[in-house]
Amino acid sequence: MAFGIDIGGSGIKGAPVDLETGEFAAERLRIETPQPSTPEAVCATCAELINHFDLDPEVPIGITFPAPMKHNTIRFVANLDQAWTGQNVSALMKEQIGREVIAVNDADAAGFAETAFGAAKDVPGLVIATTLGTGIGSALIYNGVLVENSELGHLKMYGDSAEKYAAASIRKLENLSWPEWTARLQEYFGYVDMLFSPDLIVVGGGVSKKHEKFLPNIKLGCPIVPAHLRNTAGIVGAAALAAQAKAEG
Repeated sequence: MAFGIDIGGSGIKGAPVDLETGEFAAERLRIETPQPSTPEAVCATCAELINHFDLDPEVPIGITFPAPMKHNTIRFVANLDQAWTGQNVSALMKEQIGREVIAVNDADAAGFAETAFGAAKDVPGLVIATTLGTGIGSALIYNGVLVENSELGHLKMYGDSAEKYAAASIRKLENLSWPEWTARLQEYFGYVDMLFSPDLIVVGGGVSKKHEKFLPNIKLGCPIVPAHLRNTAGIVGAAALAAQAKAEG
């Protein structure tokens, strides 16, 4: 077993994860993200989550952040207090709550979860997992190894970030029909396919529940399929990555 925490701008969620199945070993707990979402306040909320489940000291803990991470350190942040910028999450959590943790970008965690337990399980080669929501999150996994911080939603299209052209939020904002939005996704995923020649593309985010409205009409040089884990993926991926990091020492 391992424990995953998913930190977002509105809520902080946590659950123990059965690493044999990728399923929660107990019901998830969600606590409102403190405002202001300072490092000290968020650490205290994470401690509350951990204490709620009465975790053994040896259980690996992984935490997702809505920000690019490099060696457990936040490069910049949009949806949490700016005091997080430059913080080493592992060092901070150990100081504040006395537990070892690993930190990972939320899209990276979700993509890794799909590789370990979901739509990309046992797929060799390069898998690109994306989340279509307010923006476009991405994760690159090569033969089961996560390549962190890909940020493929910020590829340039028409002079701006691709997510400003093809994210799920843009479909609603511009009142695009499903065929109109699908045409934009074809351009975006075609661009990604041309650059990386992946073996599989996995599409997550809330809109993936309606995947039959757009995915069958996107034609690429590789399969493109809906994600399986959806809203559990961040917690599951964080827990799995924490367990992997502990096993590797």
